[in-house]
Amino acid sequence: MRMLLLPPIVFFASALSMLALDRIAPLIRVESPWTWLGMAPLVVGLAMANWHARLFRRVGTNIDTFGEPDRLVQDGLFLYTRNPMYLGFVISLAGLAFILGSISPWALVVGFILAAHCWYVPVEERAMAAQFGADYEKYRRRTPRWF
Repeated sequence: MRMLLLPPIVFFASALSMLALDRIAPLIRVESPWTWLGMAPLVVGLAMANWHARLFRRVGTNIDTFGEPDRLVQDGLFLYTRNPMYLGFVISLAGLAFILGSISPWALVVGFILAAHCWYVPVEERAMAAQFGADYEKYRRRTPRWF
């Protein structure tokens, strides 16, 4: 069950649910060639999340949200946000919602933001504070949360 709650699984489930919701209950539809502008954030967000997942693998640290952290990574976009992978997922979901061109998929974007902000990030921050103490507190003070 824990595997199903990992952020990448929830991200993909959200994206699939957005597609279904757009087909079943699109609410307000915006028919426009401009909806394809959502491709940029979709691709950028996926690249951002993937870049930082690869960074974790390269430095040999645990990427499991519910696992014990073993390294305080401060490279890449971690210099500017404590959560570049979540930020990438949200940017991607927003791009997909824009591409779909209806209002209803945005509910899942908001849902993912709430899950990250209220559940995933607090779990990770407590674990980081317990594992790295003053080093994490110093990093936390100088780097915004962004979810």
